[in-house]
Amino acid sequence: MIADEDSLARLMAASQKGDAAAYRVLLAEIRLWLERYFRRRVAPAQLDDLVQEVMLAVHAKRASWDPARAFLPWLAAIARYRWVDHLRRVYRKAEDELGDHEAIEDSDEEAVMARMSLERLFVHLSAGQCEAIELVKIEGLSIAEASARTGQSESLVKVNIHRGLKKLSALVEKAD
Repeated sequence: MIADEDSLARLMAASQKGDAAAYRVLLAEIRLWLERYFRRRVAPAQLDDLVQEVMLAVHAKRASWDPARAFLPWLAAIARYRWVDHLRRVYRKAEDELGDHEAIEDSDEEAVMARMSLERLFVHLSAGQCEAIELVKIEGLSIAEASARTGQSESLVKVNIHRGLKKLSALVEKAD
């Protein structure tokens, strides 16, 4: 039998006052309620562990329940939080189990091919445009750093990048 809100609240209030028999009955009722609550939320193999985890949390937090308030929403909140924690653990474990089995092998082949394609495209640009694009867009330098390294003004670096990228874009579109 699963007790109603009033019965559970009375049992919890008596438990808070030290009634061990009321506490045993309360835990038995909570177990039944939690099993129903989690039955459709978790795999059957995980049900008992999650119920036990929530019951431990209820035991640890039993002093925080206010007898002037409803018991079931308090219990449901604890159950929901533990369920969310459980889902996080399950998903994290599943993610860890996937590991590198599903990962694409790390290979420098794509990087080499991309670099070769880029070198073929850079042939169509001026040396200043190639250098500006290389330093700012590929190596990640700032405009000021690229200007200092190349000897070009900051404005010229920006212009070379803009014109070079525009020309590269046109070349790629024409190739398609």
